[in-house]
Amino acid sequence: MEIILGIITGVAFGVILQRGRVCFNSAFRDLKLLKDNFLFKAIMFAIALEIVAFLFMAQMGWVHLNPKPFNIIGNIVGPFIFGIGMVLAGGCASGTTYRVGEGNTTSWLALLFYGLTAWATKKGMFSPILKAVSKYTTKVSSISSLYLADDKGKIGPTLATLLHINPWIIGIIVFAIIVAYLFLTKTTKRPDSKLSWQMIGILLIPVAMFGFWTSTLSGRPYPLGITGGWINVFMGYATKVKLNWEGAEVLGIVIGAFITALIYKEFKFRVPRRGVTYLQVTIGGICMGFGAVLGGGCNIGHFFSGIPQLALSSIVAGIFFILGNWFMSSILYGGSK
Repeated sequence: MEIILGIITGVAFGVILQRGRVCFNSAFRDLKLLKDNFLFKAIMFAIALEIVAFLFMAQMGWVHLNPKPFNIIGNIVGPFIFGIGMVLAGGCASGTTYRVGEGNTTSWLALLFYGLTAWATKKGMFSPILKAVSKYTTKVSSISSLYLADDKGKIGPTLATLLHINPWIIGIIVFAIIVAYLFLTKTTKRPDSKLSWQMIGILLIPVAMFGFWTSTLSGRPYPLGITGGWINVFMGYATKVKLNWEGAEVLGIVIGAFITALIYKEFKFRVPRRGVTYLQVTIGGICMGFGAVLGGGCNIGHFFSGIPQLALSSIVAGIFFILGNWFMSSILYGGSK
């Protein structure tokens, strides 16, 4: 059942990612280079809705909020490297994954090195670096039964724990701030977009909620993720490690994107004009894999799943995903246009 639930979640996620062209690399890059906020607004709308949705689920007892511990080095260095990597790879963790299902050969190579490097950082030759950085991990005392505390009553710090207020209060405040930004500022027009930014954000919520719930049922008390799933898949090929919920989820994303691309006649084996692009995406995949594990999560684990829990680690990571992306975008594309 765990595998089935993971695949169902992934397929639904893959369909929405493919139809909405949801890629965090594009969202961050376009915001800086093109002053285009369409995709960024779609993602932020989903995050705003997730804040309330996750609090509601925790209040009902279906899940527990599980913010990642804060690491002053890992949550800065890892995401910055990941941000650089997503530009070089031409896609974030989720963007690269769904484009694999569309037949994009550069995404295949980027994903291969992303997964292998993530595995090497978690369990292999780069793991001593992770171990050294892990010493700087911080947890705080839980202030609410909505959180999943460890056996010492500790959790990763959140805005609620820092301010020592009810998670609902700060959640509603942040929700209101994000929504005010979304609806009171001008949005870039995208006539060719199949979905509005509001619809993209709304469609992502049932998947995020279903994923959080089924992942918790499967013994992984956390919302959607990507990096851990690919580590599981690659380890499964080389070891006796069995496929888990997150591994099934990422495979489901590929399947969902593949089916949708076929239906809408968008599947095509895409080859870059220049062979050197394969080297670029390989380096990008390596940076993404190393950065994601060092930072405790990728753009989905932190930005899409951790920020809605108002985790300090994910908020800091999110900032450095963007800064790393902007840094490499400026180098690769020559700065703002």
